[in-house]
Amino acid sequence: MRKAARLARVLLSTQYAHMLEYRAEIALWALSGLVPLMMMALWIHQADMAGGIGAASGGAPGLNRVELARYFLSAFVVRQFTIAWVVFAFEEDALQGRLSPFLLQPLHPLWRYLSSHLAEQATRLPFVLGLTGLFLLMVPWAAWLPTPGRLVWTMAATALAFAVNFLLQSLIAVLCFWSERASALERLHTLAMLFLSGLMAPLEVFPPAMRQLASWTPFPWIIHFPARLLAGAEINVAGGFAALLGWLALLLPLTLLLWRAGVRRYAAMGA
Repeated sequence: MRKAARLARVLLSTQYAHMLEYRAEIALWALSGLVPLMMMALWIHQADMAGGIGAASGGAPGLNRVELARYFLSAFVVRQFTIAWVVFAFEEDALQGRLSPFLLQPLHPLWRYLSSHLAEQATRLPFVLGLTGLFLLMVPWAAWLPTPGRLVWTMAATALAFAVNFLLQSLIAVLCFWSERASALERLHTLAMLFLSGLMAPLEVFPPAMRQLASWTPFPWIIHFPARLLAGAEINVAGGFAALLGWLALLLPLTLLLWRAGVRRYAAMGA
């Protein structure tokens, strides 16, 4: 345990120092995640015109402008801490030959990518807090303070959502062992994430059939579920955590299985 703790501390500290060298780029990444806040303006205008969003699309309670603002701000915050980019890092390492020495070391390469993600999230935190504070100054009527219980549940749900998204990306990244351009498949993942996760619109505005279809994918549990928790909305907490744990139980062994199969066929200089 002491050896594992020391290894984790070294990995995280080195990756955090590395990420600090790219603070300006990370700030731009944080700004690139403003899609939920942009969509918020459109949906609030729609709600003002229609007297609430959601009731006309399948019986869900109508969402007023305050609920919409809180939801989209929550979606923005959750998105900032569930982003994963394993595919691009893994593909670049594979194409440039850096993966070969990683495979020869006793540390599984996925731990390197995980520590890099966590360090990047720590570096991103001040920018997210600043953007959130700026948003609340601009729309003070949407300000709210989550209860301590909600905040703890949201943090737990966000951590699990990140783990699910990380494993999804890792699963796609492993396909680099069979194809040099697995990132092309990541575009499909991005499209599904945009439209099924709740980034573009709360799932409450979807028709019932669409909501049912989305619930069978991991995407709404990555964004919509933690965002609704943070916004203080009524939601099935036990069902959401069960879905996240279920996807983790499915994706983890599948990723490891494909990893072993990919490493057996991997051939490159130095491996």
